[in-house]
Amino acid sequence: MPAHRATSLDVAKLARVSRTTVSFVLNNVEGANISEATRQRVLAAAQKLNYHPNAAGRKLVSGKSNTLGLVLRQSPEQVFADAALLRVMLGIEHAVSLQGYHVLLKPVDPEDSSGYVRLINENHVDGIILSGPRQDDEAIVALHNDGVPIMLIGQLPGNDIPFVDIDTLASAATAVRHLLALGHREIALITNAPLSYTSAQQRCNGYRQALEEAGLPYRETWLREGAYTPASGFAAMADLLKLPQRPSAVFIASDVVAMGAIQALKQAGVRIPEDIAVVGFDDIPLAEYCDPPLTTMHLPAYGLGWAAGERLVRKLLNEDLDQTGVLLKAELVVRRSSTAN
Repeated sequence: MPAHRATSLDVAKLARVSRTTVSFVLNNVEGANISEATRQRVLAAAQKLNYHPNAAGRKLVSGKSNTLGLVLRQSPEQVFADAALLRVMLGIEHAVSLQGYHVLLKPVDPEDSSGYVRLINENHVDGIILSGPRQDDEAIVALHNDGVPIMLIGQLPGNDIPFVDIDTLASAATAVRHLLALGHREIALITNAPLSYTSAQQRCNGYRQALEEAGLPYRETWLREGAYTPASGFAAMADLLKLPQRPSAVFIASDVVAMGAIQALKQAGVRIPEDIAVVGFDDIPLAEYCDPPLTTMHLPAYGLGWAAGERLVRKLLNEDLDQTGVLLKAELVVRRSSTAN
């Protein structure tokens, strides 16, 4: 009789951690907030059990499409403008291909949820990864309640749909605290998306939390909504510059949106950061090379995609997810757009 082949569950039991932690450690998932002691314990357990992740793919259930739907609640224009999305997609593709699955990309108009409902009803996909959920998305909740395998990138508060996300509120607060530490007290906000999207609302909540901690009022007149694109950032910043009292700094909750906002500042002859400091969110590749280089929160985009794909496959294989949600870590990257030093 062949010897028992060690599984990730065996490693998890020996290391006294969850299977999610084992997966994140052995696959070096970006943004996984795991202590070095825990990491070494997992590695030692895997070595002792001679465990290696199975990269050849699992035997899939017959009668399935072996395809997962990646649903994006954005217009095609917004999808193509989202520079962080490519890294998310790469992470998903790499994670699910190890298990023999493919990914079908499905942009869905923000006002129409029937697109991903049809994906399931027409039996095109075995499960859905939904990126950018909206707070009013009743259709995805109904699908989840009907037993459709779903994994969110982002969160829908008030339900138990599995998700992968960063601590968006805390990350946004960190970005604003950076500006507060530099002495700014008049800080505006341009969101990454309309506030009907949970990611935008959470980033706004983090902004408000940091102001409240500093004893500063929240001014609705200094809030503008972005829409994933540079054009929306340009329009939002141009509008802020019309105010009788300009802010001394602005937190822009998306680097892509920030690119347009920076162009609006330049066209108005506003110096960055001397007149208005700017902090973004995502740390897209262009952030380091724009003029001036953009201070931003580094989003573990590949790690978010990888974790979402890996967890949805495990759900399809009826494996225990250990926990409903997983939060990855974002980190502040300071560049010259917030400080001239």
